[in-house]
Amino acid sequence: MLRINLALQGGGAHGAFTWGVLDRLLQEDDLKIEAISGTSAGALNGAALKSGYLGGGREGARATLDWLWAQMGAAGDMRLVNWLLALSPGAGTVARMIEASFPVSLADTVSRVLSPYSYGPFYMNPLQRIVERFDFDRVCAADGPALFVGATNVRTGKVRIFAGDDITPDALLASACLPNLFRAVEIHDPETGETGAYWDGGYTGNPALFPLFDNGLPNDIVIVGINPVQRCKVPKAPQEIQNRINEISFNSSLLREIRSIKMVKDMLDDGLLERGTLKEIRLHMVADDSTMRDLSVVTKMVASPVILYRLKDAGRAAAEKFLCDCKPGIGRADTLDMAAFCG
Repeated sequence: MLRINLALQGGGAHGAFTWGVLDRLLQEDDLKIEAISGTSAGALNGAALKSGYLGGGREGARATLDWLWAQMGAAGDMRLVNWLLALSPGAGTVARMIEASFPVSLADTVSRVLSPYSYGPFYMNPLQRIVERFDFDRVCAADGPALFVGATNVRTGKVRIFAGDDITPDALLASACLPNLFRAVEIHDPETGETGAYWDGGYTGNPALFPLFDNGLPNDIVIVGINPVQRCKVPKAPQEIQNRINEISFNSSLLREIRSIKMVKDMLDDGLLERGTLKEIRLHMVADDSTMRDLSVVTKMVASPVILYRLKDAGRAAAEKFLCDCKPGIGRADTLDMAAFCG
């Protein structure tokens, strides 16, 4: 049995790519997921996987992930989605059509002028109706994969990791709280006795890797990446610039942690650290940057059923390639070239 930890990036509706990756990985009977660290959409995917797994094993996890993303896309009838998939153009073309639409342009303008606090009693977080339907007895259970959810403390700028009984609906909402769209989520901290305000965890850990360094967990971490690290073209249009700012800011914390892991590995290899003094992490990654480069920050916010299901297919294909190319390395060596990835 190959034991792995999962590190699931956040990225709004683009988290449907991770849905596809998990859907395929759950079909591998010799692959055991011991722990999950997730941020934003990654946290929702992690909670759905764990809840479903404890309720019905691998197929239960796949079914709960299907339910989550049907809710995200408000797609109650899969026959309609299948028709849309058959008749619509590629995801990139659909993304550009969404960007150019008047409602999206209007919403973008309004979000730059009004804050979420401007709506008074009419404010509503649209994710709340979904998150509150999770079975939190299972999400918080000691059985099944350990789950870690990251959020950013607004006042201190530090990451907070929620685990066990601390993973509440508010913790998941906090992890996915983009400050230009949603009000900060206030959560009591039993350690300090204070109430903290939290924004999206992607600013400080997307996802946080350090909770997976525990000695009781496997050494292998599979990162599911949904934010392209590199782009060849310099952005010039306003939306292109905004999109690249979003990608850079939501990748920065992950790059820092990977550089730290590489530094420890180099010191061990050079004999500057004695082996056995620190856990030797092995990193792997599932990603499809070419597909993600065709999308934008707008399609992270607009959960188009067509794009969601196209991303699921892309995620399954990327996971298939990963299993073919990298699965033999699990338990043995890194399959992510950290120098190239972070360089």
